[in-house]
Amino acid sequence: MEHRYDANALTAFATGLFEAAGLDRDKAGTIAPLLVEADLMGHTTHGLQLCAPYLKALEDGTMRKEGGPEVLSDRGAVATWDGRRLPGVWLTARAVDQAVERAKLYGTASIAIRRSHHIACLAVFLERATRDGCMVQITSSDPAVASVAPYGGTEPLFTPDPIAVGIPTSGDPILIDTSASITTNGLTGRLHSEGKKLPGKWVMDADGTASDDPGVLFTDPPGTILPIGGQEYGHKGYGLALMIEALTQGLAGHGRADPADGWGAGVYINVSDPTAFSGRDAFNRQIDHIVAKCLATKPATPGTPVRLPGQNAIRKRRDGLENGVPLYSGIMEALQPWAEKYGIPAPSNLAHV
Repeated sequence: MEHRYDANALTAFATGLFEAAGLDRDKAGTIAPLLVEADLMGHTTHGLQLCAPYLKALEDGTMRKEGGPEVLSDRGAVATWDGRRLPGVWLTARAVDQAVERAKLYGTASIAIRRSHHIACLAVFLERATRDGCMVQITSSDPAVASVAPYGGTEPLFTPDPIAVGIPTSGDPILIDTSASITTNGLTGRLHSEGKKLPGKWVMDADGTASDDPGVLFTDPPGTILPIGGQEYGHKGYGLALMIEALTQGLAGHGRADPADGWGAGVYINVSDPTAFSGRDAFNRQIDHIVAKCLATKPATPGTPVRLPGQNAIRKRRDGLENGVPLYSGIMEALQPWAEKYGIPAPSNLAHV
């Protein structure tokens, strides 16, 4: 049975939990709606499923509560922050907003962040830029985590290394959210805990044999997630991972060359304002043409038309706002102890209203 919840009620609930855990209104009021947004868009491993782990990190001090990032360098169009292990969702949202403001002034702006806590779903940040007519790129990695082997190897070195790109159009934006690996730590962890298999041979065991069993990641020695392209064409994902780690760790100045001392993500954000390049009209003319051509392409499977990245997520969000947010099984159960601890009532399942 599917459980749906009012989006505003979920946001108020999560905001209350974060405030009770010690975050100020700005941080709690930024993080909660973005986690709900991830569930609205169908990214169920990176939405409210992260709320309970974040609350635990706030409680044990591995996620810092107070203050802001330390500005290490600022040249106007380029800045570097030390995130001080503050909530990554808040840091990333703040960085995107600042980069948009600066791109309006300089044409393009980039912010690199070191030692950010977990930043959740990259896709939810994209429209903070595209709604202002800007194009945005966001990448992230965590040098303290290793679960993806370099192509041709069997020992984990990289994180899945996500990359997201938001492209404005005259209509709905294009929202690209992918990674240098075939799958994520979140999905493999969920399926392993549920005793389920992956849809394909997306991982390999410690001996280098491709597998659909996420359990190979939890052996000693562990297996690894495969890069995009798998064992045949994984050099593509390998190259992408190297680029992402250079952007997120090299430019931020903190990475795998430093001692691992807990979660400390590297984040890189770039925002470009088309008005500083060819102009908004010229940009839209080109992108709208590409969009129309993509959507008009004859489908390989009759009845299954070509769609744009983010199109399904936007459709799911509209449905969730109208009919309630479908939450993956176990999420509300994981939050119940925190609700009881802080005395904050959980929202009602709409099916029971």
